Amino acid sequence: MTYEVKVDVSPVYELLSSFMVYTTRKWVDNLDIGLEWIEETHARFTPELDKSFEEASALPFSDYDILYALAIERNPADDIHEFLNNLTETAVEILCRKVNPYVPAANNEDLERVVHSYVPLLRIWNDSYFNEVRAQFLPLLEEDASEKNVLLHKMDADALIEYATCGLILEPALELEKVIIIPSVHMRPINTYCFYHNTLLIQYPIDIPEIDEDEPSTCLIRLTRALSKPDRLRLLRYVANDPKSLQQMMVDLNQTRDKLMHDLMLLRVAGLLRIHLVDQDTEKFTIRPDGVSELQIFLESYIRL
Repeated sequence: MTYEVKVDVSPVYELLSSFMVYTTRKWVDNLDIGLEWIEETHARFTPELDKSFEEASALPFSDYDILYALAIERNPADDIHEFLNNLTETAVEILCRKVNPYVPAANNEDLERVVHSYVPLLRIWNDSYFNEVRAQFLPLLEEDASEKNVLLHKMDADALIEYATCGLILEPALELEKVIIIPSVHMRPINTYCFYHNTLLIQYPIDIPEIDEDEPSTCLIRLTRALSKPDRLRLLRYVANDPKSLQQMMVDLNQTRDKLMHDLMLLRVAGLLRIHLVDQDTEKFTIRPDGVSELQIFLESYIRL
């Protein structure tokens, strides 16, 4: 597979990610920040303001495809305020032309809605929440992106993506021209991706430094939690050799979709599975041997063998 890989980093991406999680509650049950973060953040806002965020949750989720495309096309030197100012000061027709290479179906009406509905709320989100955590998270994001940029010249594209995402495999049928990978803190421990026209945007998670060395690491907790049920151990053995789709698993293992999705998510975030992106709608799963090796490493490190 031949495609260009770009490692990108900007506070704009993390602003969008944190805002999206808060307003949509999407994936929150599987994120480290969890419902506790939602409740703590909710307490910052007046009922009137929180109602505005709630109204944003009713807008099309595909609006975020447009927002991230605009972030990709930002002036690299732009900070959050410059980025948001440019959205309001630039003609809708020009914004639409920037977005169309990624989302060909987007029209002027879509861009008008996105700018009118989201920019005021993103300003409030930045002032009321994100600006307080920026100093903590941005250096971590920039440091990780710098590391991946160095590796970009030492590893082939497939290997770098699998390493950054702990197991994401892009199959040739995707026919991509460009893959953009961006680090994220609020999205940890899951990978999220957005398929554009000939381009794939991947947000990969990075962990924040552990504070108490006497406590089990987050990675070790994810691994032991994922392996704590016999069903998940059997699932790992089942996918050990050949990639299996969710539909194949439902038939072969006689399990419900919801049960398998839950088990697969726990194994994925623990880094025990490779996820093969066959096309925009199909994932297949195999075991990730590096994840099995990491269990021993993290366990020995904590026990201090």
